[in-house]
Amino acid sequence: MLKRGLLVGLQTTWTLGKIIFPITLIVTILGHTPVLDWLAALLAPLMGFIGLPGEAAIPLVLGNVLNLYAGIGAILTLDLSVKEVFILAVMLSFSHNLFVESAVATKVGIRMSVVLAVRVGLALFSAFVIHWFWSGGQETAQYGFVSTTPSAEPTTWLGIAWSGVESATLGILQLAMIVIPLMVFVQIMKELNWLQVMARWMAPFTRLLGIRENTSTTLASGLAFGLAYGAGVMIQAVKEDNVSKKDLYLVFIFLVACHAVIEDTLIFIPLGIPVWPLLLIRLVTAIVLTVAVAFIWNRLEKDQKVDRKEATYEH
Repeated sequence: MLKRGLLVGLQTTWTLGKIIFPITLIVTILGHTPVLDWLAALLAPLMGFIGLPGEAAIPLVLGNVLNLYAGIGAILTLDLSVKEVFILAVMLSFSHNLFVESAVATKVGIRMSVVLAVRVGLALFSAFVIHWFWSGGQETAQYGFVSTTPSAEPTTWLGIAWSGVESATLGILQLAMIVIPLMVFVQIMKELNWLQVMARWMAPFTRLLGIRENTSTTLASGLAFGLAYGAGVMIQAVKEDNVSKKDLYLVFIFLVACHAVIEDTLIFIPLGIPVWPLLLIRLVTAIVLTVAVAFIWNRLEKDQKVDRKEATYEH
């Protein structure tokens, strides 16, 4: 079991690493060019519609192009109100690390346009709702303890490229440290028939979402570890468990809205904002959105069946 799980984990890491390494390398290099500043300046005039000052475009760009840590680091350099920080936190929780996580989703068979539309759409919609319906949070945000020790920045293109290679390699190693043990654990669960037990436990939740029980492992992995790691489990599940295209999309719609809930929630604590509402917003949004899409999808499938039957009778 351990050997088979290790082999699957290595294969999954290799599959995802081929996507993550080049994207991380390119984005890290772009971070040392004027490109990100140009993007932030382009977005600044739009910030007022969602209740944010122009400079708030910087953490949004960094968070979406790089990762949550980069976005939060940029927030800590700005003087913002609690409401403005909360809006940024909600947006970044829905939409971050877009290049890597969207590319990983395509490896499973999900269209990148769907992932981008859901994540960016949720980020903008949630910001708009919070801006117009929450009148509190006007006091200045008090940031918690964070490290302010500056790291040495590379000064040459060779140094920048090497920094990108280091970041990409570290990303792959971090991926392997989670994916390989996770896939070994999943293999053990499969061979000891624990997955069936887990599927039964999660059956009420998967039925609520309108998806089959064979997606339970992917849901649990994505919720706990993140979208990329959930994708690693899903790649294997698609091969072995005959996960349908419909369930594939519904699971990822849920996970793009709500994944890595522990890490992605705790990481915002230093910003001095209430994190429980942040977690609830993500979870409720993911459930409502997935249930709504499943309902519409089922209705369309029924209509198509009726149309086919009527066409058959006419002939």
